[in-house]
This record gives sequence, C-alpha cells and structure tokens, in this order.
Amino acid sequence: MDWKIELVPIPVTDVDRAKAFYVDQVGFVEDHDHHVADGLRFVQLTPPGSACSVVLGEGITEMAPGSQLLLQVVVEDVAAAREQLIARGVEASDVDEQPWGLFVTFADPDGNTWALQQPPPPR
Repeated sequence: MDWKIELVPIPVTDVDRAKAFYVDQVGFVEDHDHHVADGLRFVQLTPPGSACSVVLGEGITEMAPGSQLLLQVVVEDVAAAREQLIARGVEASDVDEQPWGLFVTFADPDGNTWALQQPPPPR
C-alpha cells in the first residue's frame, strides 16, 4: 500500500499576502481558493511538478504563523532556482554545498522556511 503525502499546512497571518508571495514570487500554481464558510478559507497551492501541495487559509491549522520550518523541495538546478527567486524579489540564501547536495533556503513573509535541494549526482 502506498502512503503519499498530499497536503502540508502553512500557517500564515495574512492569506492574501501569503498567496501572492507563493504564486507571484515563488511560482507555485494556484489550485483552489475557496471560502467554504465564515472563518474557513481553503487555498491550495502546488510547486511546479510536485505531487504534494500546500494549504493555507483561515481555519486550516492551529499552528502559529511562521512555525512551519524547513520544508524541503528537490530541484534539478538549485542555482537556477535561486536566481528565479531573487529575480522575483524573494530573499534567498547563497548556495550551500554539502556532501548530500546543494541547498538554498528562503522564508515567506511570516517566517515559514523552505530549503531547496539539488541532490548530488548518482554514484
């Protein structure tokens, strides 16, 4: 039986600001933005090429805004991904080279953090 992660909550203070950051600056795809009921808004966003999405909104999670730390996304070329983020106004770290890959980190406006990893070539 496969167990697949489908949706990860991102706790934010301002849904529209966070949605704009992830869609317009980071490049995630907007899948849904539904006001289900008073106090319940569901915004699902997916990184390009990912089978797993994130959800932000109102009434989604009890986690404090900014408490989702170091979600990791694998990319083919971390330097190119970093340049894309910087060109869109996202502050991104320098490329950090480790034996297990190359990494770039960034944070959303609430302080939720992300790591982009370019895995090392196969041996």
